[in-house]
Amino acid sequence: MVTVSYAKLSDKLVSIRRDLHRFPELGWREERTTEKICEVLDELKIPHRRLPGLTGVIADIPGTEGVPVVALRADIDALPIHEETNLEFASSIEGNMHACGHDGHVSMLLGAAEILASESALPAPVRLLFQPAEELGAGALKMIEHGALKDVGMIFGGHIDRHFKAGVIAVTDGVVNASADKFVIDITGKGGHAARPHETVDAVIAGSLLVIALQTIVSREVNPAHPSVVTVGKFEAGTASNVIAGRCHMEGTIRTQDDEVRRHLHEALFRMAQSVGQLHGATIDCRIVESLPVLTNTLAATDIARRAAAAVVGSKRVEAMATANMGGEDFSFYIHEVPGCYVRFGGQVEGCVFPAHSSKFVFDEACLLVGAQYLAEVAKTAGETLRVG
Repeated sequence: MVTVSYAKLSDKLVSIRRDLHRFPELGWREERTTEKICEVLDELKIPHRRLPGLTGVIADIPGTEGVPVVALRADIDALPIHEETNLEFASSIEGNMHACGHDGHVSMLLGAAEILASESALPAPVRLLFQPAEELGAGALKMIEHGALKDVGMIFGGHIDRHFKAGVIAVTDGVVNASADKFVIDITGKGGHAARPHETVDAVIAGSLLVIALQTIVSREVNPAHPSVVTVGKFEAGTASNVIAGRCHMEGTIRTQDDEVRRHLHEALFRMAQSVGQLHGATIDCRIVESLPVLTNTLAATDIARRAAAAVVGSKRVEAMATANMGGEDFSFYIHEVPGCYVRFGGQVEGCVFPAHSSKFVFDEACLLVGAQYLAEVAKTAGETLRVG
């Protein structure tokens, strides 16, 4: 058994993170990132494979035979954002940035890999999932399609969070991320001259009324105890100031933390679109693209995560999210298949108010070693539980 020096490992993880940060790659284009991951796994002599024809890596560390596999996941993609952090290792790729901490997540999982590989024996096999395209909401399903959850008994992951100080791990019961669905609405009216509105069916008027009507779904049809958001983020209509638009195109998202409320929001959107169309004599085509389900931590896995977190940072530094995040997270696809828990790693930088997905997002790199130690510990703790029964 090789003893891991955590001081050296911390330096290594910072170096890996900064290298990845300099070369951010968007979803399904993470070629260099994938090669870097494979390079480190080769050094650790951990068997691994790339997703056929895609980016992303699945690696397996042997453990006690016959025991279900414990999976650990990190997302690897960046965002189409122009970086404005002024970091010495800022993005060298124009228009791309690791603005959500995925460079840190990769480093954490590679650190956990090194810790686990140093053990003489593991209570259960451990699978490392370096997942592409999380920001597109599509990577998890491809990983599952290519065997990521085969023989898996539990899965664990986490996200860097600026709301908690470095050294804190937030382990939360129940819902931690909302569902996220996209809707697309096309309104067809009858265009015409601005001086003769009586000859037209104004798509702008119909679209504007629909935008307002959609806001009443949450405010008047959903129990206030169930957080929900309906957002129209895109509205396109018209070609000139003296022409009444005959067409309008809208796009938006629906988010909620409850599956029953999710179904109601879908039904209400269609109902209101149909009603506005009838009211104005317009044809309204509405479709919903179901994207991400609710991410709900499972009870047994959450208990394991809390124990593992306490073993790493001490029970006083194990906290919980005050409220669930209304953002979507495709880790939810894994938890819909097997028990799991998704935590938050404190990465707060004092005085920094810029959130994830901001061009000025930064985090405290002290969280990298904490995340690596936690992922290794939770794999062993879950493995012991699965081995026993």
